[in-house]
Amino acid sequence: MKNLLVSLDRLADFDEIVDVRTPLEFADDHIPGAINAPVLSNEERVLVGTMYKQVSPFEASRVGAALVARNIAQHLDTTFAGRPRNWRPLIYCWRGGTRSGSVTTVFSMIGWQARQLAGGYKTYRRATLDTLDHLPATFRYIALTGPTGSGKTRLLHALHEAGAQTLDLEQLAAHRGSLLGALPGERQPSQKWFDTLLVCALRGFDPARPVFVEAESRRIGTISLPLALLDTFHRGACVEVEASREDRATFLLHDYAHLFQDPESFKQQLSRLIGLHSRERVSGWHALIDAGREAELARELIDLHYDPAYARSSHQNFSELPHATHMLFRPNDADVVEQARVLLARLEAVPVTSA
Repeated sequence: MKNLLVSLDRLADFDEIVDVRTPLEFADDHIPGAINAPVLSNEERVLVGTMYKQVSPFEASRVGAALVARNIAQHLDTTFAGRPRNWRPLIYCWRGGTRSGSVTTVFSMIGWQARQLAGGYKTYRRATLDTLDHLPATFRYIALTGPTGSGKTRLLHALHEAGAQTLDLEQLAAHRGSLLGALPGERQPSQKWFDTLLVCALRGFDPARPVFVEAESRRIGTISLPLALLDTFHRGACVEVEASREDRATFLLHDYAHLFQDPESFKQQLSRLIGLHSRERVSGWHALIDAGREAELARELIDLHYDPAYARSSHQNFSELPHATHMLFRPNDADVVEQARVLLARLEAVPVTSA
């Protein structure tokens, strides 16, 4: 089998990458572009693992081999039925062991030019983490700082539309970053899949051009940002995004409209702020929700929660904030892309620098 093993740097040599792990393993993370053709289902893998510990390794291997053989046959009749004679698939499992080895052997016997990824997914995961240790530091970032509701995410999207390089960490993490930042009906990716998405995004950037990124702390919901990225853009140049209090309140009402549609859930989320705020203050916010006074609640959250939190964290995290380019942004206007173009022209006329 040694001559059927290939290293990770040969991914581009193959017509298709086939992940033969379980659907749960595949959902947690996988090589970008791979298809999932599991040779054990989620339940079958648990069954074999339990037999290995409670019965014997031999019985587990026998039952597992029968399951794998049946599942490979099923895939040959369905998933891979139309593949041409000269098809070149790369197969991988968790660590380049029995599952991918079995598929590679069968495919090779058929006549396909199948190969097995040496070390399997574990090799890929190790390479992803190694990449995140050094690749983020090869770019120059411009961080969009500013208090909640100033429209930093909207400005980031407008900058992308205006032709700038942008790294949308909140989009990759499927979360807006604050306590109330969970997206309706959308689960966050696993940490491993986020890391994969982040590497893909970084590899698409031109190091000669700046990358705009929204100011973030270490965590976005359940996701942790790699330290190499965090350290680099925390030391980079800043654009401080400013908006009027009324514009910010209006923007928050629009951005968090889904929260007001489920008042009880909204109140439960606000209750998590007890400790940062008194029980009496949070109860007052609950009363505003019950009374339908959304605009008043938005203004109180800005004045009493978001702005003090921003004042505490911003100067601590962003060393270049005292030298930031200031931008008065109108996040609710229709001309946000034009506002982004004006900002880009300002930055090109007086280039921002980082320490």
